[in-house]
Amino acid sequence: MQWKFITDLAQISDIQKETGYSLIFKHSTRCSVSMMAKRRFEMDWEAIPTDTSLYFLDLISYRAISAQIAETFQVHHESPQILLIKDGECVLDASHSDISAEEVAEVINN
Repeated sequence: MQWKFITDLAQISDIQKETGYSLIFKHSTRCSVSMMAKRRFEMDWEAIPTDTSLYFLDLISYRAISAQIAETFQVHHESPQILLIKDGECVLDASHSDISAEEVAEVINN
């Protein structure tokens, strides 16, 4: 699996229009907790179905996009944070040590 990097606000509306599941990982490049959560997530992401789009946001470089994600998907901004999107709606969000590829896979497979 491979990350698709979010670098433009227009990508948020594109993600919202996708059918099926997409995942957004909001990452702070200045935070050791975020680094650890990303590493743990990537170690286990083979549990996630391969047709799931995985998006990565460097929220230090793209603060406005991070704020737009929170507003669009009606979630409180946290870092690190994952949002699982299905057909334009956030069906799961988790942050810090609650970030789990296994939980994402469980939601998708049920």
